[in-house]
Amino acid sequence: MAVTDCIFCRIAEGTIPAGKLYEDDLVVAFHDIHPAAPVHILVIPKAHVSSLASVDSGHEPLLGRLLAVGARLAKEQGCSDGFRTIVNTGRVGRQEVYHLHVHFLGGPEVLPPMLKH
Repeated sequence: MAVTDCIFCRIAEGTIPAGKLYEDDLVVAFHDIHPAAPVHILVIPKAHVSSLASVDSGHEPLLGRLLAVGARLAKEQGCSDGFRTIVNTGRVGRQEVYHLHVHFLGGPEVLPPMLKH
């Protein structure tokens, strides 16, 4: 079920263009509009799921699809030596759009450390 004021729901249903890289019955993948790395892909479920904190065991096939599709696309985009996956969850996790999404980041340069001590 789409949430009408959710930008990612609108991208999934095709009412907002996003330069889609991939689409199937469960997920949509596209380039991030504000990339943080040379390769920055977002993979989202077509159905509205607000965050990783709201998933349950029924979402396991969807979660597997999100990761498998993103990994394949990252490699196809040139990240054969590796990439980073990020799922920001909730306010403290710095989630900005409350529709589950997985970031796949990479490129020719080494990414900076995840967390600074």
